[in-house]
Amino acid sequence: MALIDLLLDFEDYFPSMVARLGAEAFVGELCNGFILLMDVEKGVITFESLKRNSFLLGLNDMGDDEFLCMLREGDLDGDGALSQMEFCILMFRLSPGLMDESRLCMMDYGGLPILA
Repeated sequence: MALIDLLLDFEDYFPSMVARLGAEAFVGELCNGFILLMDVEKGVITFESLKRNSFLLGLNDMGDDEFLCMLREGDLDGDGALSQMEFCILMFRLSPGLMDESRLCMMDYGGLPILA
């Protein structure tokens, strides 16, 4: 199952969480999620730590290929693992609502042009 297939089953609660918690507390919660999934010795999320700790987030029915796909999708530096920053970026990218709100903020701000 590809990551995009997982998105079809994913209900995006992130925008309502940001509205309720505030941006800073929401990022703190993302960081808590990272800590739940990371390899404590390496300080990053590895395939092994993701597979071992996935049940904490209700992901215990995912297969190895889905874990690998998730890691590849978020691994920006190509080291085969997710740093805290890569994990947070991945979570934002997986939330259509947050991405839309980010685009609107950038448009309102008058920053760089947004490519659709």
